[in-house]
Amino acid sequence: MSRSGAVTFKGNPMTLAGNAVTVGQQAPDFKAHRFADGALQEVTLASLKGKPTVVSVVPSLDTPVCQKQTKNFNQQLGTFGDKINAITMSLDLPFAMNRFCGAEHITNLKSVSDYQDRSFGKNWGMLIEELKILARGVYVLDADGKVVYAETVKEVAEEPNYDAALEALRKLVH
Repeated sequence: MSRSGAVTFKGNPMTLAGNAVTVGQQAPDFKAHRFADGALQEVTLASLKGKPTVVSVVPSLDTPVCQKQTKNFNQQLGTFGDKINAITMSLDLPFAMNRFCGAEHITNLKSVSDYQDRSFGKNWGMLIEELKILARGVYVLDADGKVVYAETVKEVAEEPNYDAALEALRKLVH
C-alpha cells in the first residue's frame, strides 16, 4: 500500500510506503541497527518495551532541520533520565550517525539506522518512495509498545511539534 501525497518535500507531493501508524494501535515491529561498543547492535520494537519510548524520525542527520530536531529532543529528554527509551531514526549509516551524535554531545537519544532493509520505514509508513529516505515524524509509545502519540510532519522540511510529543511522554512517566 502507498499513500500518494501524504507529505510534501519543499512543496512537492511525495508518496509514503505502507500504512500510517496511528494513536491506539500496537506499534509495528521493525529491525534496525545502531553502532555501539564497537559493533552493530540490532534494535527492534521488543528491545524498546518496558519503558515509555520516543522515536524521533528524521530524513538525514546531515541536514540542518534534522540536526535541530535531534539537538532539541536531546536537550528536552535529558530531564527524563533512564525512565525512558529515546531514539533518533534515519537511513544514515550507523557510523555516520554515531559520529554526528558524538560530535554534538547527543547523549539522551540513541541513534538507530534503518539502512539495511528499511523495515521501520515500510512498517511504520514513513519511507518516502520517490526519495528513498524517511519522512519526518515523532512517535511516543507506552511501555507495552502501544502508540500514544503519532505525528508525521506534513512538510518534511519543517520541524515537528516538540511540545505535543513531550506532553504525551510526560503523561507516561510518573
